[in-house]
Amino acid sequence: MTSNEVLSMYENIAGLTGKMAVAAQSGDWKHFDSLKAQCAAQAGATASGVPPLEGAKRLRKIDLLKQIMANDRAVRDVTEPWMGQLERAMRAH
Repeated sequence: MTSNEVLSMYENIAGLTGKMAVAAQSGDWKHFDSLKAQCAAQAGATASGVPPLEGAKRLRKIDLLKQIMANDRAVRDVTEPWMGQLERAMRAH
């Protein structure tokens, strides 16, 4: 995997996780699941390792990882309260 391929992968994942956050916020769980599968497929490319990046490419990767983490937080902001409600409902029965 070249450094350009690494950045492309992270850019794709950042875009997908952004779309996942929008789908979660709108309650479109079918689309969310589809995006999640696409994201997992993209991330699977890291299983064989990725080359270290330097300079501007390294900084871009860091920015993309921050974006991915922010998107993950946006998804969790939607799903965690719902999961808590589900857990409380399950304990009540």
